[in-house]
Amino acid sequence: MKPIQSYISVKNIRILPLLNIKGMNVVKPVHTEALRVVGDPKKMALRYYEEGADELIYLDIVASLYQRNLDFDLLKSVTENIFIPVTAGGGIRSIQDINNALRAGADKVAINTFAVRNPEFLSRAAKEFGSQCIVLYIEAKKQQDGSYEAYTDGGRERSGFNAIEWAKRGIELGAGEILITSVDRDGTRRGYDLDLIKQIASFATVPIIAHGGAGDLKSIERVVAENCADAISASSIFHYKDFNIRDIKNYLKEKDINVRMA
Repeated sequence: MKPIQSYISVKNIRILPLLNIKGMNVVKPVHTEALRVVGDPKKMALRYYEEGADELIYLDIVASLYQRNLDFDLLKSVTENIFIPVTAGGGIRSIQDINNALRAGADKVAINTFAVRNPEFLSRAAKEFGSQCIVLYIEAKKQQDGSYEAYTDGGRERSGFNAIEWAKRGIELGAGEILITSVDRDGTRRGYDLDLIKQIASFATVPIIAHGGAGDLKSIERVVAENCADAISASSIFHYKDFNIRDIKNYLKEKDINVRMA
């Protein structure tokens, strides 16, 4: 595993709110289901920017399922008044889709379903735009034998890919960052799946964003200190105002974990 000290003492741990988009709304799924409308994406993105978010993740969670493109006009309206990096995903299936997302204000794109079905697309995209622009998004679900399988289409469909091996291959193909979500933990506030993230951290040569299960402040501290995640992403605790971004940054700073303060 990567040395904990190098990440706590040297790197600034990033805080990334995640907006799950369905239609014109931000929704909050639990285990990818039981969607509940929680707000307007433009207003929520602006609030998180003003609270001191380091970056923002914007995912259309049904675009791949319905085999349609990202709503680039909506993305543009969300990004136009925020001045932090934005990762956009959902329905990315071509080089032109990536171009359109970048023109709409995204700085990076997250690719899940199309990458599973066409792994070499990661290499093409990384060659065209640079690895720093390409985020491999993995939705992992624990199986009865203790392994993790990668799921697609908003966490609904099995891929047959071992999630850990897929992360390794994705890095080899050119992904410059890994966004890893635990389907089992998403929306539960039971804490991140530390075993899942630890396994990927043991070999990852690119930054890891941990998502799925953020609960109390201790759970956020643990995923950084114990598993060397480079960034933490969360949705429920921010959407329902359990904590704001300043609360988390102040807490981590008190624990001698570097964060970027506004």
